Amino acid sequence: MSIRKYIPNTITSMNALCGSMGVVFALQGHPNFAFILMLCAAVFDFCDGLAARLLKAYSPMGKELDSLSDMVSFGVLPAMMLIGTMQLKGVDSWTEVVPLFLAVMSALRLAKFNIDERQSSDFIGVATPTAAIISGSLCYFSYHSTALDFLVATPWFLPVLSVVLGLLLVSEIPMFGMKVAPGHKLLDAKRIVFLCLAAASCVFVAVAGLNWSLAVLMTFVVYIVENLIIYILPAKK
Repeated sequence: MSIRKYIPNTITSMNALCGSMGVVFALQGHPNFAFILMLCAAVFDFCDGLAARLLKAYSPMGKELDSLSDMVSFGVLPAMMLIGTMQLKGVDSWTEVVPLFLAVMSALRLAKFNIDERQSSDFIGVATPTAAIISGSLCYFSYHSTALDFLVATPWFLPVLSVVLGLLLVSEIPMFGMKVAPGHKLLDAKRIVFLCLAAASCVFVAVAGLNWSLAVLMTFVVYIVENLIIYILPAKK
């Protein structure tokens, strides 16, 4: 019996394992370790699809397992990190439960994605890994720096962020992906602009001597802002 068909599901399971371990660290007050595990989960999430395509080992079970794993790594984990960060910053308010909204919206987003045939190369609404990495990188940066405490240490900022991200997850706003559909250019104007702004964010963080996680945060925020601008101000034909 060939083990080839089991390889993608094994990689997907590593996504779930990283996400589960990340939740444990988040609950123990270690968002630094939790974010690293989230990034590892994102790598496994990318590799399982790549392995399935290369090995031609697609399966209905693999699709369901992928969604369940993403729910842990990019739904529950970022919510727990936001709650844990509020607790670490001494925020004592009922609003610390609001980030659970992000977990619920992530579940809806994943269910919607599985039945939405419009989302092949691009997305409708923000993808769960994007919202998760924004949340995770902010928590990681706040763990290592107090530069954003004027926002993070308030009882409203992280809850509002979780609600905004949650609504963007299930929105009908088009979001360009980095996969290139057949017949399309490798790089178009919007992707070139995004890559330039992402590079500029990395240079700024390096020159300013700030924690690398801020570059990750800025890159993903730039991605969402650019897509919102494209949606609100469509190009004239």
